[in-house]
Amino acid sequence: MKRSADAMMEPAKPVFLTKAERERLALERRQAAVSDQRRTALDLLQSLPRPPPPPPPGGPPPSGSSSAPRDSSSSHQDSSDRDRDRDRDRDRDRRRDDDSRRDRDRGRERDRDDSRRDRDRDRERDRRDRDRDRDRERERERERDRGDRERGDRGDRERDRVEKMAEREREKELDAIKEQYLGSKKPKKRVIKPSEKFRFSFDWENTEDTSRDMNALYQSPHEARLLFGRGFLAGIDRREQKKAAAAHEKETRAELRRKAGVEDRPEDDVVDKKKAAAAEMYDAFDMRVDRHWSEKALEEMTERDWRIFREDFNISYKGSRIPRPMRKWTESKLGTELLRAIDKAGYEKPSPIQMAAIPLGLQQRDVIGIAETGSGKTAAFVLPMLSYITRLPPISEENEAEGPYAVVMAPTRELAQQIEEETVKFATYLGIKVVSIVGGQSIEEQGFKIRQGCEIVIATPGRLLDCLERRYAVLNQCNYVVLDEADRMIDMGFEPQVVGVLDAMPSSNLKPENEDEELDEKRIYRTTYMFSATMPPAVERLARKYLRNPVVVTIGTAGKATDLITQNVIMVKEQEKMSRLQKILTDLGDKTAIVFCNTKKTADMRAKDLDKAGFRVTTLHGGKSQDQREISLDGFRNRRFNVLVATDVAGRGIDIPDVAHVINYEMPSSIDTYTHRIGRTGRAGKKGVATSFLTLENTDIFFDLKQMLIQSNSAVPPELARHEASKFKPGSIPDRPPRRNDTVFANH
Repeated sequence: MKRSADAMMEPAKPVFLTKAERERLALERRQAAVSDQRRTALDLLQSLPRPPPPPPPGGPPPSGSSSAPRDSSSSHQDSSDRDRDRDRDRDRDRRRDDDSRRDRDRGRERDRDDSRRDRDRDRERDRRDRDRDRDRERERERERDRGDRERGDRGDRERDRVEKMAEREREKELDAIKEQYLGSKKPKKRVIKPSEKFRFSFDWENTEDTSRDMNALYQSPHEARLLFGRGFLAGIDRREQKKAAAAHEKETRAELRRKAGVEDRPEDDVVDKKKAAAAEMYDAFDMRVDRHWSEKALEEMTERDWRIFREDFNISYKGSRIPRPMRKWTESKLGTELLRAIDKAGYEKPSPIQMAAIPLGLQQRDVIGIAETGSGKTAAFVLPMLSYITRLPPISEENEAEGPYAVVMAPTRELAQQIEEETVKFATYLGIKVVSIVGGQSIEEQGFKIRQGCEIVIATPGRLLDCLERRYAVLNQCNYVVLDEADRMIDMGFEPQVVGVLDAMPSSNLKPENEDEELDEKRIYRTTYMFSATMPPAVERLARKYLRNPVVVTIGTAGKATDLITQNVIMVKEQEKMSRLQKILTDLGDKTAIVFCNTKKTADMRAKDLDKAGFRVTTLHGGKSQDQREISLDGFRNRRFNVLVATDVAGRGIDIPDVAHVINYEMPSSIDTYTHRIGRTGRAGKKGVATSFLTLENTDIFFDLKQMLIQSNSAVPPELARHEASKFKPGSIPDRPPRRNDTVFANH
């Protein structure tokens, strides 16, 4: 009993209900409440007084009627009222049941929505927690990897430092052993006499003259200008002075009228026109001034006009009995078919080298041509050669075995094929057959083409000599020879091949060495054209042996780049080159650029790096087959590639239109190669940009590069201007006495 009493005294433990039990209890409570409401409504209806029955429709009954029928009608009326009340109560109960059912359904739906919302909320919270845990785990993994890398780098640096210290200790130990057994080489101290010690030099040293580097006036020194003023008195053009004076007077009068508010009158305009016409026609002494050469016919040209003409186009000759240059195509002695071909090729007016060299070629004179790159040298020797061949009998079965009439030699395959395209452009109108012989192709097929007969052979020296030695070709009737880029062929080691080809021609067709000796009109003498940017000793030997009384034609300054090229030289470190190159190429956009390297390996590596960076790049160097080289050049010309990475194979003679930028990724060792490289842009009268990456390892070219930049009025980098190697030509000895702090090493 005591235990049961204690159990009754203890508080009841809470009982946790499930969700289904909670829903069941809520539904029971709701039904109990609805039942209470219904019961309350019924009690209220029963407590209300009932209304009196309505009178019958026929009015009050007549007074003579009996009572029995009235009692039966009232009882019937009471039963109908009760039925009506019962039906009304039943309808009310039904409506109340429907309302309670709808409320119950709505509550159940609301509870279901609440439970579904709770489940979705719990699921979303779980997903967010999982994502947060995953991100936290990833961050911890990254931190661990970063820590491992830093520890590895720290260990590598420590290992390198220990190895360097060990190497330094070994070198010190070796130096100590050498000094112990061999003795140390101590420089002999130079004894300075008191007279030299306290002597004061009043002369300037070459290294102390910084005027050329620091003062812009010294970078463009005044030079004597031949034919200054074109023959006018004291070099003053009086006609130009009168024009300037008349224009100044007109401007002054107009300014005064404007200030005074006076309007211009028609008669004043007539007076001004008369004064301008007088200034155009007469000088201060009322003497008629001669017209310009461009306004004269060919017959009216005087010696002074030809002098001015040569000055305008910067043409200079060296030789005797030189013909007049041609001013335009119609004044040349080329045939009508050639003139028609020139017109269809779109050559509106001749270039300076063509003006000077074509009349010499038409006279079959030997010519040495020196001109800027991209100046039209190919047409200068192709047109006279075609004119010469048209005067010979056509190649037929009788004479095709004797070989071609003309041979053109070029140092590279690409240049030979380019000359072939230019020659075919004109030769098709004359029915002249052209064959090119270059390496990388089947020599049997090329020999077969020559044996079928052709007038012109364009070849590289090595392949042409192979054809001659294998008897695929002979040169028995070849009397026209062109050596294009002769200095480049000598630099590439082709001198023995060139000499072998020239010796394979008949020597009886050489002109006599005596300049005054009369030439036999019935004989055909050999005509030799040689185009060279420079004249090294090997080229001079060739010229003396195979050319007879040549005329040297120089356009501009030999070895100088055209003024259309903007030269930028940047001093960089080796590891900075690639980033600079990518920035330049990115700024170019869709324009084309050539990147020059010194070796085939470097060209391939740079092309691979640029290809990974997203540039459309191709390569050109001697390690590729002929088909690959042609595909690269065609793709670059057709803009499938906008960057060409090349060695010096593309540095000479290759004509690729609209090259906007040339980049010397690696500087060449000679200034001539640099000139030809940058000459791939700025061609055919268009402007171009050349950028060169210069390092301290390129000291061999410092002096010549600085002089070229000064001559072309381009900016000289301060590091280049201050460098000692840029102040003296390589191999020369500075003209200065030894300084006091110079170290002199003694020889043991």
